[in-house]
Amino acid sequence: MDAIQMSLLEQVAGLHEVPEGAYNIRANGQKAARNTTAHIDIVTKPDKDGIDIIIQPGTRNESVHIPVVLSQSGLHETVYNDFFIGEDCDVTIVAGCGIHNCGVQDAEHSGIHTFHVGKNSRVRYVERHYGEGDGEGANIMNPTTVVEMDEGSYMEMETTQIKGVDSTVRTTRAKLGAGATLIIKEKVMTHGHQLAKSDFTVDLDGEGCHTNVISRSVARGSSKQVFLARINGNAACYGHSECDAIIMDQGVVSAIPEVTANCLDAQLIHEAAIGKIAGEQLIKLMTLGLTEKEAEEQIVNGFLK
Repeated sequence: MDAIQMSLLEQVAGLHEVPEGAYNIRANGQKAARNTTAHIDIVTKPDKDGIDIIIQPGTRNESVHIPVVLSQSGLHETVYNDFFIGEDCDVTIVAGCGIHNCGVQDAEHSGIHTFHVGKNSRVRYVERHYGEGDGEGANIMNPTTVVEMDEGSYMEMETTQIKGVDSTVRTTRAKLGAGATLIIKEKVMTHGHQLAKSDFTVDLDGEGCHTNVISRSVARGSSKQVFLARINGNAACYGHSECDAIIMDQGVVSAIPEVTANCLDAQLIHEAAIGKIAGEQLIKLMTLGLTEKEAEEQIVNGFLK
């Protein structure tokens, strides 16, 4: 891998070098590196582009890294990755995509990740998207995440997109079994003429299951964002969605929460708040010696932290 691709890896996966544990690194549509462990296997799909990640029951304190980097203008790819997580596991999965586009053609990555989370397992999933380059071609990323959670399982998703992605549709679909918990924390920042759409649907099917969908976003320049969150309470369950957004310049944010109770004992809540940075916040920081621009950056960074 060259210096540009290594820099992208650091941005999306925090990797300065080859990680420990299991990993599959993809660069410009090809496998660049792979490693398996005694408890985690990674297998190339025979029928379409992508991999199967198989985590044996009882696997604990292990990690899987599956980052993707693109440095070739005009490359368009769709990749299918399936995670089979056995019972009683406790693992961390780090994904993400970085695009460096200095050409005139668009570069696009669409990743479809499907998680089968076994009974009583815990999963922390971290996904970062990042774009750069001084070309005229757009950086396009369209991630799809499908989650199926067995009884008593727990999954926490942390998704971040804060720079350089011109167009994205982020789709998440989840079905929760009895006693399962899904926590989603999303951070998005757009600028220029960028467009970002987040589309969540969570089906709370099992007795005592729980979800919390939290989005923090900043829309700068003339960018546009859409946040859709659908929570369907199909059993005695608890569901909560929350969208907090800051608009700057001519930014536009639409928050569209939807909750549907199909069971008498379903408890569902949605919240949304959109607004500009408060003037008193800027004044307070400026009295400490910051310029207005520096004060704005401090507030935005703290909000997305």
